[in-house]
Amino acid sequence: MPFYEYRCNGCGHELEAMQKMSDEPLRDCPDCGAPELVKLISAAGFRLKGGGWYETDFKSGGKKNVHDGGAKEKPACSTGTCAAAPAATD
Repeated sequence: MPFYEYRCNGCGHELEAMQKMSDEPLRDCPDCGAPELVKLISAAGFRLKGGGWYETDFKSGGKKNVHDGGAKEKPACSTGTCAAAPAATD
């Protein structure tokens, strides 16, 4: 089950709760009791690396989805393998 982070808009209390994805969000602050809890958006605390994952199995050469701080090249088309279409002739 994933952990979700919450913050109380009333008193500022922050907490983590382990919940099922299907569970309703928490509403009441355990610190002040006010129904002011809001779910925070946070990044995952892990990254899947190594052999066996899409990043290394289906990419060729140095084309990996590893953040390098630089801009990524945009492919010429949505698949990245498109060639120029031949001109139409009658």
